[in-house]
Amino acid sequence: MLLSIRSLSKSFPGTRALDGVHFDLRAGEVHALLGENGAGKSTLIKCLTGAYARDEGTIKLDGVPINPQSTVEAQELGIGTVYQEVNLLPNLTVAQNLLFGREPRRLGLIHARAMRSEARAMLRRYGLDIDVDRDLGSYSVAIQQIVAIARAVALSGKVLILDEPTASLDAREVEMVFDVVRGLRDDGLGIIFVSHFLDQVFDLTDSVTVLRNGRHITTEETAALDRVRLIEHMLGRALEDAVSHHAPAIRGARPDMLHFTGMGRRGMIEPFDLTVGKGEVVGLAGLLGSGRTETAELLFGIRSAHTGEARDMAGRIDITSPRAAIAAGFGFAPEDRKTDGIVADLTIRENIILGLQARRGWTRPIPRAEQNRLADDYIRRLDIRTSGREKRIGELSGGNQQKVVLARWLAMNPRFLILDEPTRGIDVGAHAEILRLIHELVEAGMSLLVISSEIDELIAVSDRVIVLRDRRHVAELGGAEISGETIMRAIADTGERRI
Repeated sequence: MLLSIRSLSKSFPGTRALDGVHFDLRAGEVHALLGENGAGKSTLIKCLTGAYARDEGTIKLDGVPINPQSTVEAQELGIGTVYQEVNLLPNLTVAQNLLFGREPRRLGLIHARAMRSEARAMLRRYGLDIDVDRDLGSYSVAIQQIVAIARAVALSGKVLILDEPTASLDAREVEMVFDVVRGLRDDGLGIIFVSHFLDQVFDLTDSVTVLRNGRHITTEETAALDRVRLIEHMLGRALEDAVSHHAPAIRGARPDMLHFTGMGRRGMIEPFDLTVGKGEVVGLAGLLGSGRTETAELLFGIRSAHTGEARDMAGRIDITSPRAAIAAGFGFAPEDRKTDGIVADLTIRENIILGLQARRGWTRPIPRAEQNRLADDYIRRLDIRTSGREKRIGELSGGNQQKVVLARWLAMNPRFLILDEPTRGIDVGAHAEILRLIHELVEAGMSLLVISSEIDELIAVSDRVIVLRDRRHVAELGGAEISGETIMRAIADTGERRI
């Protein structure tokens, strides 16, 4: 056995993150590590890579007990990690990133020609022929991921941990990365694959281990694993079909509609018209780069519109800035919650009341008792998994961070809430909870714009779906028209009507 973990335990104040977990990885195997957010996956990885000191248990690599005290020591032992957010330096060249800290030298100086030659040779192993003198940040996220994998393998070479490596990739880019991973498996590496995309797990992996509430639940061969049983292992209960809980109605014109007319910005999104009624969900569908997020940023004032206006029943609405949009009763939960959604060093309480406090002004502080009440209320209502309101939000799992971002906007009671990829990078349990929350908000009369790359998700929640292609709004589907087939036809431009 290449890697063997036994009785691994780790506790934090008020939380037992790992409770006697065991895990085995063979050489030449891709092994999925699955579980809901908060199941213990990240803690297990951090104990394995020396970021956390374990409380109990043993870790053996090639049969030898190890106890890495840092990520550098783990790399020296043979364990490398690649994360969803590429942890390299985009302002340095590809060659500099690949060989950072290990640059070939001549007469004490970096030998640039030799570094370029070595970098090219490293990438040829992965079928990648690119200009290694270009800045890494000028390449696609998929290329950056492959460069990160190449560096990690060069530094470690026995165990490679891939933590959500495909969350920001389209289907073609996913397959590009998977080809690299399969090649490494064939070369004898042991690969731990963490993902919330079950299709990818069944496509790529040889075996699956499920954690739940810090405990080992099951380890099974992927080929013998039933999808429903896998989800039941992850949730700890029989699977409920979240899609069936919401059957969108066909809605016509109604009072209190928001009208966005001729909204556009040169070089970003072509002018479009959009209406959203009270208690209506409008979905935005399209490939990456189609203009979905650009539409949201225009509607929330993050980018100023060159053309068009917004109106409601009372007249024109000012959305020239996020502050103006918030004053108009708009909210926006962004796609990149870690960069744009949360303040990692603040507590859950502070993150929840942040928007409300900003709207009131810093000269009128919200009383601490009211802050506590709001935080406790939304922790309960949204089932935020935490030991308490004063826990740093950066210590929460991704799905729970997403719930805190939603709680911040709900505390402000917006009339129009924009959700950009609300379930990206979260587990199946939190996914179902957020879909149910969207249904509850609609029933309470809130208007929502939901952007998602998951077509099934849009079908489940949307009254109408707007399809985008090449930064244009190209089709609108409503009621019985909304299906996977019609959305895909519109994206592919096979005759769906334009708007």
